[in-house]
Amino acid sequence: MRLVDVVQTWAEVRSTRMRRAKSRTLARCLMASGPDLPVVAAWLSGEMCQGRIGVGFSTLSEVKRSAESAPETPSLGVSEVNESFDVIKAIAGDGAKTRRFEAVLSLFTRATYAERIFLLELISGELRQGAQEGVLLDAVATASELSADAKTGPPCSRDAIRRAFMITGDLPLVTVSALRGGEDALSRFHIELFRPLRPMLASPSETPAEALVLLGNDAFLDRKLDGVRVQIHRDGDQVRVYTRHLHDVTGMVPEVAQAARAFPWEQFVIDGEALAMRKDGSPWPFQVTMRRFGRKVDVGRLRMELPLSTFVFDALLIDGEECIDWPAERRFAALEALDPRFQVPRVRVSDPAEAYAFYDETLEAGHEGIMAKDPAGPYQAGARGRQWLKIKPSHTLDLVVLAAEWGSGRRKGWLSNLHLGARDPESDAFVMLGKTFKGLTDELLTWQTEALQELKVDENDWQVFVRPELVVEIAFNDVQTSPQYPGGVALRFARVKRYRPDKSADQADTIDMVRSLLPKAP
Repeated sequence: MRLVDVVQTWAEVRSTRMRRAKSRTLARCLMASGPDLPVVAAWLSGEMCQGRIGVGFSTLSEVKRSAESAPETPSLGVSEVNESFDVIKAIAGDGAKTRRFEAVLSLFTRATYAERIFLLELISGELRQGAQEGVLLDAVATASELSADAKTGPPCSRDAIRRAFMITGDLPLVTVSALRGGEDALSRFHIELFRPLRPMLASPSETPAEALVLLGNDAFLDRKLDGVRVQIHRDGDQVRVYTRHLHDVTGMVPEVAQAARAFPWEQFVIDGEALAMRKDGSPWPFQVTMRRFGRKVDVGRLRMELPLSTFVFDALLIDGEECIDWPAERRFAALEALDPRFQVPRVRVSDPAEAYAFYDETLEAGHEGIMAKDPAGPYQAGARGRQWLKIKPSHTLDLVVLAAEWGSGRRKGWLSNLHLGARDPESDAFVMLGKTFKGLTDELLTWQTEALQELKVDENDWQVFVRPELVVEIAFNDVQTSPQYPGGVALRFARVKRYRPDKSADQADTIDMVRSLLPKAP
């Protein structure tokens, strides 16, 4: 397959807003890829088969400056480019950086302008095309159906594809298996100990009453702990602990591994939370717990100062039996064999009054909210559906827009990511304390793109700086310290609620007010 065919697919998907159209475009490309299918599947998911190849932003920037004018006629093939990546990654020893630069430059010299953009984003890990994992999985299913219609391969269902992906987390592997082996190949994937699964995710809900209605007036309610999500694997005495990003952090959390060895099963994969607790039983803020997960931490010292408690809320595998297809009530019943000190507090309710009582009790205990879970729901790894709902209070601030960044993918052509500032009453200036693009509808994106360009005072290739006049109401969960921003603070889970044309910039909230929301340090 030619590189240009993949690039054209990427460009078409990037400029398309309709999910079904994206899926069919991707499916056609997958079907046409032939022996290059594993590589094309990886690239379309934003990955390289080799992972990182040792080429950083500085090398790529130098390549962009050094490359001569791009040829107009495409000549590169997918397999040829992939082999070049193999060669580049293998470069080591004295002068490796220079030799990598020369190898990348040689590749870019033969690439058209559009191909260069694609390769730059692919190598840097910044490939964006508006096609998330769900769309790509739909594309695999569509390609499988089209292949079956053309009698070129056996079909497989969307459920089988999604289940294989939740178990493996490897989209190229699932793509190749589905299109070349059908459901028989997908059915061979099973949960493996010490190969972490992508965690199940929750959708937001405004109130306990709303969540209860959405779940048919029968739900389990869990305390939502603001710690670090952990997936614990055990096989006899061997225990490994992984984060929600599937990173192995066993050495950073010896208490979690120790707790897991006390669980009443020899083999398991368990979903839970690691949380630093005060002596009075209340939780430390998330940022305090995160001190245990730094790159250079003295685990022994921090273990004494900030010991971690382990709380379990779901089971994926118990003594060799996969649990992910069990209904939640069966999985939760299995967890009752645990010592109660390791169990997340949980109740089953059908009355809104009971739901609000549990919610209020949870907030009073210092936790961030509750989770509502469908008793009949399976564990859908990596999915964010309506079977888990999160309910937590939010705060709002009126902040000033200082700049915005041009969007990519579906938001290309719109000013999207907003730079937010709080007012400094002493200097009358505005102090940046974060960015957000969440909560913006298409209508709001259209309006703010026009409004911000009218306020433009400067710009570069990817952002527009504006006069600090527009006030926007921002919802967020809490405030944390941050060396990244001048004000020393940042908002967690910030999202746009609405613009406030009724307020002027001098009525925006102050940086002192934001800092006052910081949790107390230990």
